[in-house]
Amino acid sequence: MSAANSTLANPERGEAALTVAGESLTLRPSFGALVAAEGELGSLFALVERAASGELTLGEMAALFWHCVIDPPPGLTREVLGEAVVVAGLAAAAPVLRTIVRQILAGR
Repeated sequence: MSAANSTLANPERGEAALTVAGESLTLRPSFGALVAAEGELGSLFALVERAASGELTLGEMAALFWHCVIDPPPGLTREVLGEAVVVAGLAAAAPVLRTIVRQILAGR
């Protein structure tokens, strides 16, 4: 595990942890990350509504996570991240999604 990713996610900053290939990634929904996600996925409010109604796609979830990863380890690709979500299952990804959605709605 790289030093940049060895620290725990800080919930006070709206961060969430996601394990990918044995490494703990920190996801932070910063302004830049959310702008990038919105540029790809459309309105964040619409994304939150889809998540709340159970209509968020796996691709949308992986894209949101991808944009929020801070200090990704060498070799991490979007495909690897998406596959890790599939392998872990949606139940494991739900708390991470919930944390990010909460930050989108509430801010810091």
